[in-house]
Amino acid sequence: MTNTQENQVSAATTGATVWLTGLPSAGKTTLAYELAERLRGEGHRVEVLDGDEIREFLSAGLGFTREDRHTNVQRIGFVAELLASNGVKALVPVIAPYADSRDAVRKRHQSEGTPYLEVHVATPVEVCSERDVKGLYAKQAAGEISGLTGVDDPYEAPESPDLRIASHQQTVRESASALHALLTERGLA
Repeated sequence: MTNTQENQVSAATTGATVWLTGLPSAGKTTLAYELAERLRGEGHRVEVLDGDEIREFLSAGLGFTREDRHTNVQRIGFVAELLASNGVKALVPVIAPYADSRDAVRKRHQSEGTPYLEVHVATPVEVCSERDVKGLYAKQAAGEISGLTGVDDPYEAPESPDLRIASHQQTVRESASALHALLTERGLA
């Protein structure tokens, strides 16, 4: 086996958490699934921890207070680290609006020696509102809901993420390629 082949096998068996944070409808989940498909094609074990699915099955009963959001992020971070420490690439498209919650997840990974990358899917709120994948922006504008992250509830954008992606300025494939390049640079793909 050549050194290149050995490196590819090692990267394919090394777990990591890739946390994609951004506003609702920023493109986090779409990007995660695009990257997952590419990584699986290269022989990686991959799981996407979709925020909506986690809310339904792991965090049912939690609301959207700051405390509940923190608890939700910590639960997801625990599962992601558990998967990553067992050789899985855990792709986590979850808003995680508060910097201290994301920092706690990063510290947990660091304390366990598990690779962790924070990716900010930096789509402006105006673009997210136009996409409005789940109809949340329309409901908020109509007064049907409140507490929408980035509109009438805070979103603390990462100051220095491992990667910032302007998904509104490139295709999903281009965004996934940029993220794949980061994983390759870090020896994870």
